Amino acid sequence: MSQTKRWVPVVVVAALICLVGFCIVLMLGGQSLVQRLASEPSLTQWFERALALSESSGIGLSVPPLPSGKLVLRLPGGDPPTLDPQLSGDSTSAEYIVEIFSGLVTFDRELNLVPDLAERWEVDASGTRYTFFLRQGVTFHDGKPVRAQDFKWSFERACDPQTRSITADTYLGDILGCRDKLRGQADQVKGVEVLDDFTLRITIDQPRVYFLSKMSFPAAFVLDRENVERGGRTWMASPNGTGPFKLAELRPGERIVLERNERYYREPKPLVERVEFVLAGGSAMVMYEQGALDMTPVGLNDIERVSDPLNPLNRELVPVESLGVYYIEMNTRQPPFDDVKVRQAFNHALDRERIINLVYKKTRKVAWGVIPPSMPHYSNPELKPLRFDLERARQLIAESKYGDVTEFPDITFHVLGAGGVTGRLIEAIVASYRENLGVELHVQQTDWATYLRDLNDPNNTNQMWGGEAGWIADYPDPHNFLDVLFRCNSRQNHSFYCNPEVDQLLDQAAVEQDPQVRESLYRRVEQMVINDAPWVPLFFDVQYWLVKPYVKNAWLPPMVTPKFQYYSLER
Repeated sequence: MSQTKRWVPVVVVAALICLVGFCIVLMLGGQSLVQRLASEPSLTQWFERALALSESSGIGLSVPPLPSGKLVLRLPGGDPPTLDPQLSGDSTSAEYIVEIFSGLVTFDRELNLVPDLAERWEVDASGTRYTFFLRQGVTFHDGKPVRAQDFKWSFERACDPQTRSITADTYLGDILGCRDKLRGQADQVKGVEVLDDFTLRITIDQPRVYFLSKMSFPAAFVLDRENVERGGRTWMASPNGTGPFKLAELRPGERIVLERNERYYREPKPLVERVEFVLAGGSAMVMYEQGALDMTPVGLNDIERVSDPLNPLNRELVPVESLGVYYIEMNTRQPPFDDVKVRQAFNHALDRERIINLVYKKTRKVAWGVIPPSMPHYSNPELKPLRFDLERARQLIAESKYGDVTEFPDITFHVLGAGGVTGRLIEAIVASYRENLGVELHVQQTDWATYLRDLNDPNNTNQMWGGEAGWIADYPDPHNFLDVLFRCNSRQNHSFYCNPEVDQLLDQAAVEQDPQVRESLYRRVEQMVINDAPWVPLFFDVQYWLVKPYVKNAWLPPMVTPKFQYYSLER
């Protein structure tokens, strides 16, 4: 999830360095990464208005927080740019959305695709017609029954151009009629049909082995029409979802509280009563050590001491090899990155192994390719990366249409931040290009919501961005990286990279039923992408969490998926 989308719901390393100690991710995703923020108020503004209105009228939108006790799980969190499943594309938003809402399918703890609101499904002989049989007796949080008509309306809303979801094209575009409606060429999504209250039929354009996985993405979640339409722009202040938890409280910049859904329909049913996300309050590590948090990610400043076997905290350390990749992305439409030789030179000029090992103290794996090594059923041992080779980098620039770096336009490097000191990774990247190529990068910091807005602007003129932002898988398949991020017309292809031969191979892989043949096609695509160099891959993400011993069954998945229903507390 845009890292992600399922851009997607990449955990951003910059946030690990911050005092609050929580993580952000991009994921296109995949689960990589998008919001409607250009001309609308931010989610924070919406909630502030809604809260102000409720306080002035004496009606509370939130319930008073219970004292943190035996059945309350406390951890750091981040402010979500949105809680609308059809607008989300970043991992920060998705962390909450997947707990509040749900869809036809989901993933279990082994990352197997399993039924969710659908009890089962059938696929016809053509491989294009899916019939979903919904669970009976399932309700929204307020007790209203969930029907197939609710899914029909939700898909129609997602594919409505007025919704302005830029994840709908990527994750729902295979459904007949979705893209027609997105382009204003149809009034409805003809590929979604209601057969009866509990039977939904979805028809796609051609057989696609990954289609069911896409249905796990938030854009495919079911919404309560009355909740959305009556709530207007602030409906997300009180969402009526179907997930294992309900939104009990949202105080932007302070806390988010999720409350157990007593009506939840699927096993395991949540055991913890509440999950409290702390959005402020100082150092998360200090709060954890003082007992104010039950779990927390570990930042770079603390990783060495908690990794020491003699430190008592070491017994509580849990490393997680995520399906996430961080990178520098270059706009292939903007000078000087409109020349492939310049992009290749920027790959060769960066000593990634040295930088990543120094900055991250050997806690991250250097990325030479696109797909994380922990991706199930995929490997690319023969990948030929663009390794550090300063002589080759300078030669490529001399061979480019610019001839010399003095002919480059000024280059602005867009990164996450609030106008303060940049992270060590960004500093190292800027210093390396200055020293190795004689190129001065002008760093521009923006907040997460603005970063996403600019990134997903179809007229994006940024030249270069990333470093401490990336993509985390929306579903565990190479398609979520290679097809979603590098297909010519993909809305998650922010570099505007386009290679017709790559698209042709992606088309073949999309319908290939033989897993080994499909894997070989994706290997070829990955090599071609590396050669064409729209990215400078930096590292594959590994997260480090501290978890108190009384937190049982703590599942820290390698991608964004519902998890808190598995947790229990034994204080």
